[in-house]
Parts: sequence; structure tokens; C-alpha cells
Amino acid sequence: MFENHSIVIDDEELKRYSRNWKRPAVSRDLERYDNLEEGETNRLEPIFQPRGAQIEALYALEDSRAEGAVKGLVQAATGVGKTYLAAFDSAGYERVLFVAHREEILKQAADSFRNVRQSDDYGFFTGKQKDYDKSVIFASVESLGREEYLTDQCFSRDYFDYIVIDEFHHAVTAQYQRIVRYFKPKFLLGLTATPERMDGKNIYEICDYNVPYEITLKDAINKGILVPFRYYGIYDDTDYSGVKYERGHYDEKGLNRIYIENGKRFDLIYRHYQKYHSKRALGFCCSKLHAEAMAKEFSGRGIPSAAVYSNADGEFSEDREKAIRRLKDGEIRVIFSVDMFNEGVDIPAVDMVMFLRPTESPVVFLQQLGRGLRKSRGKEYLNVLDFIGNYRKAGQAPFLLSGVSPEDGGRNGGEEGFEYPLDCIVDFDLRLVDLFKEMEQRNLTIRERIRGEYYRVKEWLDGRVPTRMELFTYMEDNIYELCMKNAKENPFRRYFSYLHDLNELDEEQTVFYDTLGREFLTLLETTDMQKVYKMPILYSFYHEGNVRMAVTEEEILESWKQFFSTGTNWKDLQVQSYEEYKKITDRQHLSNAKRNPIHFLKSSGKGFFVDREGYAIALREELADLITSPVLAEQMKDIIEYRTMEYYRRRYIGSQ
Repeated sequence: MFENHSIVIDDEELKRYSRNWKRPAVSRDLERYDNLEEGETNRLEPIFQPRGAQIEALYALEDSRAEGAVKGLVQAATGVGKTYLAAFDSAGYERVLFVAHREEILKQAADSFRNVRQSDDYGFFTGKQKDYDKSVIFASVESLGREEYLTDQCFSRDYFDYIVIDEFHHAVTAQYQRIVRYFKPKFLLGLTATPERMDGKNIYEICDYNVPYEITLKDAINKGILVPFRYYGIYDDTDYSGVKYERGHYDEKGLNRIYIENGKRFDLIYRHYQKYHSKRALGFCCSKLHAEAMAKEFSGRGIPSAAVYSNADGEFSEDREKAIRRLKDGEIRVIFSVDMFNEGVDIPAVDMVMFLRPTESPVVFLQQLGRGLRKSRGKEYLNVLDFIGNYRKAGQAPFLLSGVSPEDGGRNGGEEGFEYPLDCIVDFDLRLVDLFKEMEQRNLTIRERIRGEYYRVKEWLDGRVPTRMELFTYMEDNIYELCMKNAKENPFRRYFSYLHDLNELDEEQTVFYDTLGREFLTLLETTDMQKVYKMPILYSFYHEGNVRMAVTEEEILESWKQFFSTGTNWKDLQVQSYEEYKKITDRQHLSNAKRNPIHFLKSSGKGFFVDREGYAIALREELADLITSPVLAEQMKDIIEYRTMEYYRRRYIGSQ
């Protein structure tokens, strides 16, 4: 049996086992008969040690750093304990920076870090308090992200050894970007519960698609870290066709118009709320007027409720902390909120969430769902009431709850092919199934969807023509997947020509389009990239915008080593470890460059890459008149950056 049936228990086998492990049913039954009395828990001393998924993540992060990584993203469902994970992982570093966008998150994080580090040597960098000389600093992005604080007078670039960016999907904003670009820590850790793009922006590119550890919502439920959900898709005949829709969002005033004073909809929501017997619920609304109206309606029907939103000044509005305390104590039974409970707030006892507005963002949907999935004594599952009408993106829930891509999951609304977490229920009103099919039949062609997305991104950029990298960064995931699966319609394979066909080129670009330079750009866009070896060669030609006609062996070697010494790019050289990579000699590096990318660029480069005496590789002479064109430089840069990032994306997906 040992010779024929045994397997080697290595890291890969342990990862495979972990991914497939599910919590035994008997453990769920035993929890119901836990004989520990409520009062006894008060006498227990908490022990702050990593557990479960945190242990796996800590090993993965350590391995990633051993491989040369200086930044990474941990993607873990709400409730896994990402803040404590960051505290454990950073414990060996002297100076740590923790960045978040809400002060409540900073205060909770400070408690976690103090418990782990057993030290009071920490401070805050916020609007009210500016600490400069503490070992651990918890900073609001709004304060630290200002240019006047990102200077040597405040903090040198290498002041912090370890930086944590919480809710990493926000890292695409300008203030976060200033922080990320300014500081040069030994390691930067991004934390997020929601891998999907926020507002269409790509977060993975910020960490070069280095994701050492991830645990999905589905896995967290299967492992017993979170409670199961019972999701009910409820048909809502409210008509959204007259509400203005732009930049991926419905107009708030238009939603108020169809929600406020809508007695039929109030009855629908109240009736289903009563049906599922909630003690503590959260309702997610589109505006403060909507939240006020819902709180007033429910309170008038004998369900004590409050509205929570920023700058609260309404009849039923309450301060968030006060409302949370009253909900926990049972003084109110529902909080209706507007963008105040998406992140950083823990109310484990919540047993119901209600989606009372269109689901527009996968990120927000999963954040709001996560508010109710934390475990709490006596809570076996979370009820989810989703009121669905004929709004755009209706029918996303099956994909979001199962983790299936919309492009791979068949028809919207169909439950066949979806595998939900253990003990979870997903139930749709039959009228919704018909609605989803009707909406799918109205779907645009692939070409129309891609073109529509192009114009949406252009509008997002205030009318500026997007570069390849910008289109890649802002494009919605499901549309990008369509591009990758349909080569004929993929604009990234011929983007310069795509812009020409849309009359989007400026005068200088139009002149360049009618030269040999266009064919050269097309070659760069389409040259085979199963491996990443060609990138450092192309970077050496680009040379920071001063495009070269030919490059020497020394210039190739410099670009090659710089590229493969960045992050974990060395892995693509087929070596077993980072230590082995560091032993590669300059002669071996140059030999690899000549044997692979240089050889193939010359043989399959459509005559654009040629031999020249005294150089490793050169461009054909006909390009000499174009070499100083700013159009060539800007397009080369854009192509190389995009293709590098697309390669990282494919490598990341292939590792899953």
C-alpha cells in the first residue's frame, strides 16, 4: 500500500486538502447542545493566538516573502479575522502602519494589535490626532494621504517596515495611491473580503497579482467560520425603467421617487419581514430619505426601528454607535442604513439583512451580506431578503452566492449548475426566473457590450480616451472575460486600430496610424506571451520613453535582471527557489535572454527585430524615422505595461 497508494504530504497537497475540507456535520449538531452556560464565558481569559484560516494565511505570507515578494493581498471573507491576521503577521516588525478609511476601523484595529503585541506603544494619525513617534500608527487615509504629510519632515519613505492597507479594494483611489507609492516598506499587506473590482477598478494590479492566501465566502461557511444563509429572492414589481442610470448607478432622486410613499412596496417588505421572525435586522437603503421612510413605516407598524446615515438629522435617525447598542440590547429591532454598515462594523447577533435597493456592485452586495454572517450564540443561519425588480444587473445573486462567474454560469436566475455553501438555501420567486430570462433575451451582442463598456470607461474618465491599462483597470470583470474569450472582438489585441475605427485617435496619432509604426504596434499587441520572457527585452527597447533602435548585451542584462528581481517574477525562470534564483550568474541570465526571447523575436517578429553587429538585437531600419515619435513611446509603454499585467492575471488565475 505504501509503494502504490501513498502520497507525499507537501505544501501543494496540504493546500488541496484545505480547499476541499468541509466542517463535519456532527460538529454543527454538537454546537446546538453546547453545555457551557452563558455566565461562564465571562470567566474565560481570551488567548490571542492565530487559529484556523489565520494559521494557513500566516504560513502562506511567510512563504511569499521567502520567495522575494514585498507586497501581497490576502482575500478572506468577512468574519475570518483579517485584522488579527495582520497583527500576527506584523508582530516581528518594529514599525508598522495600519491604514483605513474610517476611524472606527482604526480603533478596532488598535485593540487587536495591542492584544497581540502586548504593548501600548501605538498612536493615531487622524484629523484630531497626529502621532509621529510610535511603533505602530493607525492612520486614516484622508489625513495621511495628503501631500503635505508624505514628506521626509513627517515620515521618510522607509520609516515603516510593514504597512497594512485595510479594505484594499479602496486602494485604487488617489489618496490610497499616494500612500502606496510614497512608502517603501519591507512588506505591504492588503486585506479585502471582496475580490471584485470596486467601481470597476482593478485592485490586483496594485500588488502584481500576488495573492498568497484567499478563502472565499463559500469556503468560510463550509468550514464553519461563518453561519449559513437562507436567501430569498422576492419579486418586486416596482418599475425602474424610468429611473436615470449613469456611471453604473441609478439616480438617487429617481429611486426616492419610486420608493417614498409607495404603500404597496412597504406592505411587501413588511409582510416578508414578519414571515421570517427576525429579532435584529439590517435594511440597506438608497438614501437618507429612503432610510427615514422605512424606519417611520416599520415603527408605525409596531417594529421599533432607526435610520442610520452620515450627518443624521431626521426624525428617526440615530448615531450609529447608539443605534448598534440599542439593536444589541433589543430596544430596536431594525436599523435602516445608507452606506454605513458595509465595512468595519461587527454586529454578530444580526439574524436578517434586507436588500431594499438595486444590487449594482458585487463588492457592496458581499459586504452587506457579510454583516450578518458572523457567528453568535443561538444563531444557526442568516435570513437574506432581496427585493428584486426590473433593474439592470438583476439576477447577479446566484453568481455572487455561489462564486460562479456570470460568463460561465449559464442563464441568469437559473439554479442549475450553481453549488451553494453547505446548509444554505437559495430560493427565487418563479416570477423572477421569468424576469431574468426576459432580461437575458434583451442582452446586447458581445461587440455591443464591449463597445458600451468602452464608452462607460471613457465617461468615467471625464471624456478622455482610455489607454489600454485604463480600460483594463476600469473595465468590469465579466466584460473583460468576454474580451479574453472572443479574440475577434477583443480590443486589446488591436487597440490602436480599435480606436481608429471609433474615430478616437487625435491628429498626431492618425498620422502615425498610416505608417509602418501601426504594424509594429500590432506585433507588440499580439506576439505570443505564454511566458513573460519578452517583456524585459521590450522594456530595454522602450528605455523609459527614449526608444532605442538597438540594444547591447549589457543593456539587455540590466533590463532582464531588473525585471526578474521584481516581486516573484523570478518564478518564471523555472528555478525551484528564490535562493536558487539569486545564484544565477550574469552569463546564465544573458544566455537565457538570447536562447528564448531574443531568438523568438527575431524568428517570429515579422521582420521587425533583426541582427546588427555589435548589438544583441535591433529594430529594422525602416523604423528609424519613427523612433522619436511620442506616439510610438506612449503606445509602447501602454502595450508593455498592459501585457505584463495581463500575464500576471493569467498566472494568478492559473494558480487557483
